[in-house]
Amino acid sequence: MHELRAVGTYDGTKGYSNCFTNFAQDVNGDGWVDSIVVGLPNGPCLWYENPKNKPGHWKERMVAKSACNETPIFFDLLGNGQLVPIFAVRPQGLMAWFGVPRDLEGLWDMHVIAAGPDAPGTKMYSHGLGAGDVNGDGRNDILIKEGWWEGPQDRKKADWKFHPANLGEDCANLLVYDVDNDGDSDVITSSAHRYGIWWFEQLDDSKFEQHLITKEYSQTHAIILADMNRDGIKDLVTGKRHLAHQGNDPGGKDPAMLYWIELRRPQTGKVEFTTHVIDDDSGVGTQFEVVDMNNDEKLDIVTSNKKGVRVFLQK
Repeated sequence: MHELRAVGTYDGTKGYSNCFTNFAQDVNGDGWVDSIVVGLPNGPCLWYENPKNKPGHWKERMVAKSACNETPIFFDLLGNGQLVPIFAVRPQGLMAWFGVPRDLEGLWDMHVIAAGPDAPGTKMYSHGLGAGDVNGDGRNDILIKEGWWEGPQDRKKADWKFHPANLGEDCANLLVYDVDNDGDSDVITSSAHRYGIWWFEQLDDSKFEQHLITKEYSQTHAIILADMNRDGIKDLVTGKRHLAHQGNDPGGKDPAMLYWIELRRPQTGKVEFTTHVIDDDSGVGTQFEVVDMNNDEKLDIVTSNKKGVRVFLQK
């Protein structure tokens, strides 16, 4: 274990560590992977420069003074292979994405998706944020549970067009995927603090029909699309955010589940979901990763939360 910054102490039954999300990127282009950290909602977003194997803490710089909502995302918004942070900013109440600045000592270049004050999805503890091509125009859009902003041709243009839509209750990631293989993009969400995972079938740009996937487990505060069984269809990987509200949510004291949900399409227009339990004493927290850790061409899972840090190797 290598200490990246000063380590605090906290009681997971009473509070939170100062890290809701942590993204990896070579920010300064020196060939070494740096770390981008979003702490508690409305705290700053920071990045830490990799010291190239030299001892000591990594140098800290600021990305933005405020990073709100509970699921900041790191996404290839421009479709150029470069992931960018996307989150809300207070007190202005705007939604934005951020690019690496010329002056690495300064704040990152902020590109406003939705101007404040209080654009939808930008309150301090707003739940639900995602990105993907909703309307099939080849450009990635930004989604919240109240609707989605249409990505313009120039993604640096301010104030994207908003399409109101009902995408359910407080959720975590909003995933864009053609679930039923009918040629358009659907949306998948999960209840952050209660029971339920759903997919929303797209009927038109602003109308989606909600379908239940499962209500078996609670507090799915992070969810990832990945082809776990290599059948060419993406599945869902998720689990419980253990002690999200210190056990006071519905099912808050249930086992800390980790599982994947297999998606099958037995015939045109029909979908089936099957839950496969991986573990019952770990969970996913607010962020986790699905990646081939041991280079055996099978996807593995890495978790870091109030239950500890774990790697689950797929056999």
